[in-house]
Amino acid sequence: MSEPKKTPQTDPQKLKKMPRTAPFWFVVALMGVIGYQFISSSNRVVGEISLSELYRQLESDNILEATIHGEQSVEGQLKNTITFDEAEVVEFVTKLTPGLNEDLFKSMQEQGVEVNAVPRGPGWGTYVFTIFPFLLFIAFWIWFLRAMQSGGNRAFQFGRSRARMISPDTPQVTFVDVAGAEEAKAELEEIIEFLKDPPRFSRLGGRLPKGVLLVGPPGTGKTLLARAVAGEAGRPFFQMSGSDFVEMFVGVGASRVRDLFEQGKAHAPCIIFVDEIDAVGRHRGAGLGGGHDEREQTLNALLVEMDGFEANEGVILLAATNRPDVLDPALLRPGRFDRQVVVDLPDVKGREGILRVHAKKLPLGEDVELSLVARGTPGLSGADLSNICNEAALFAARRGVDRVAMVDFEQAKDKVMLGTERRSMVLTDAERELTAYHEAGHVVIGVKVPGLDPVHKVTIVPRGRALGLTASLPEEDRHSHTREWLKGQLAMLFGGRVAEEIAFGLEKVTTGAGNDIERATTMARRMVTRFGMSDRIGLMAVGDSEQEVFLGRELVQRREVSDFTAQAVDEEVKRILDEAHAHAREIIEANLPLLESVARALLDRETLDAEEIQLLVEGRELAPLANDFDAEEPVSAPADAEVKVAPQPNPAIPGADPLPSPG
Repeated sequence: MSEPKKTPQTDPQKLKKMPRTAPFWFVVALMGVIGYQFISSSNRVVGEISLSELYRQLESDNILEATIHGEQSVEGQLKNTITFDEAEVVEFVTKLTPGLNEDLFKSMQEQGVEVNAVPRGPGWGTYVFTIFPFLLFIAFWIWFLRAMQSGGNRAFQFGRSRARMISPDTPQVTFVDVAGAEEAKAELEEIIEFLKDPPRFSRLGGRLPKGVLLVGPPGTGKTLLARAVAGEAGRPFFQMSGSDFVEMFVGVGASRVRDLFEQGKAHAPCIIFVDEIDAVGRHRGAGLGGGHDEREQTLNALLVEMDGFEANEGVILLAATNRPDVLDPALLRPGRFDRQVVVDLPDVKGREGILRVHAKKLPLGEDVELSLVARGTPGLSGADLSNICNEAALFAARRGVDRVAMVDFEQAKDKVMLGTERRSMVLTDAERELTAYHEAGHVVIGVKVPGLDPVHKVTIVPRGRALGLTASLPEEDRHSHTREWLKGQLAMLFGGRVAEEIAFGLEKVTTGAGNDIERATTMARRMVTRFGMSDRIGLMAVGDSEQEVFLGRELVQRREVSDFTAQAVDEEVKRILDEAHAHAREIIEANLPLLESVARALLDRETLDAEEIQLLVEGRELAPLANDFDAEEPVSAPADAEVKVAPQPNPAIPGADPLPSPG
């Protein structure tokens, strides 16, 4: 298909070259006239003399000629140069007093001076300087209006679209550079085929989709997919953000929408990509009181351009958002956004593909296994995986090596998922011991309750805002959770608190389990109110008894359940939490030697991985520390070990454990 012929209205380069001769020559002529007047007046040396001096020169017959301007002034030329007020004067001017013109005229005639009399009025220079401000104001408004209507990169183009056209010189991103979103790639590849070969699909009555909406959590690669479409399509591609439409001036956003689609029609078939479309596509009437504001007018214009009275053929609108729930229903209907492509968090195979894409730029060591890194990063988005690769390269650079090793990926993974180590934070011996027993309680529950995710790592090195962390990683991606798994998860959350109670007594427990209790309460309430896992409440979704809810249109306070049901929900949540606490205490009391050995190992090594934890579970010895060959006896789990009660610690707050919350 041949390229459409570009007109001056659609070709910005031609608009830049169009002559603007009339305003230019007008300004040149005006400046020339003003300059001539200034130069001609500056070349004349005219001295102002007093009236008395004028009469003296008249009596001495030194005036050659004179011109009287009404009753205002008299100008003339002297026969001989005189000095007046330390200035040599040949041509003179004298201001007159009304009523003296006749006497002065008679005196000059008696002396034989050639006298001319002209009526005095404003000169042409006065008219020029009077009219010039108005001419300048009119010229400014002409330029302002033409700048708003024409192309180019001039200021005050409020109504012009700010879309940027991707040129062929831009570095191209293709679908080879995208991994972990195979279904989305397949959908978008079909759109590209539509653009490249429309008759192939239209021969049976099919039509080109008008809109494709990319939906997914942040960091999953929606914008990257759009860049890949731009690189693969081979057609004009316009890129714009939803926030570029909205301005403080009413009507500007709607004008930009119309101009954007005009550019698209001029380059059809083409693709227009609007990132973060929820900035302009939210529910109309949203907010308290509603109202027709600038954003709503922009949305109305977008709805009309996508599917209005006039056909909009050959222009595909590709948009991305992570908030599809707030978009206006009229925008989501077929005929506008015909397809919604979900770009979700990648699975283990997708994560491995994403890691391989980003690892192409890194010199990898022979021990690097990206499949293991992918298995150990459940729930991470493509942006998180890209960050892991970058952090691994930085760790390798700090070590001064030439290749990125597996240990660098492990450190980068821990930093991204668990937080940065705070080695500068000094803990007292009491805080370290309390944190060690707290995390050891989580470990005991994690290895003794069947069905839970294996414990991957435990540490008492502060990370982020936590004094200690216990990380569990699933062996495979889990998309739903069983009732058994949820109960085991609740027991594991209470493992740290139970360990504190057993090791230090009920009167000496600290606030360290605050986040664990909060997460356990949220999980138990979801089991009762959302998942139907309470025999007393049954299969009924129950919201909070009284809550303020923003529905996208207004903020309302509504009551969903009766007081009796709300009380029953609270009692069921309390019962589930008490049962989980009792279950955790039962397991830890049955495995006190393991609790003691894990706590001692944490105090000695600060961090334990999965292999070391398994050795302690089996009652085997841990290898000596690499930097301590004179270490005492290897840490093991003695058969008759007893939990020692440590001195009362300061009220430290061991941090939350990064365990995945269900739902």
